[in-house]
Amino acid sequence: MTEKISNALNSHIGGAKETIGNITRNPNLAASGAAQKAQADSAQQMATNKIRTEGVGHSVEGEAQQKIGALTGDTAMESRGIGNQALGNVQRNA
Repeated sequence: MTEKISNALNSHIGGAKETIGNITRNPNLAASGAAQKAQADSAQQMATNKIRTEGVGHSVEGEAQQKIGALTGDTAMESRGIGNQALGNVQRNA
């Protein structure tokens, strides 16, 4: 989560630098800001994709645990499966 906060902060800082560079007619500052914003936005998208991918894994794992627990009568495993499915659903919708 701290990675996403850092990326968002860098995106806003880069955007501000780009705007200030454009207003002050400083092309180096504008270009630097644009590059910082683009890099942060790309990193943010990669972090989001990583979390969503982990969510798919948790959902699949949870479904398997839930079904195996139900078949074997292992209520603890079934409960873990329900929890993993819920975690996966939250991560996939992040």
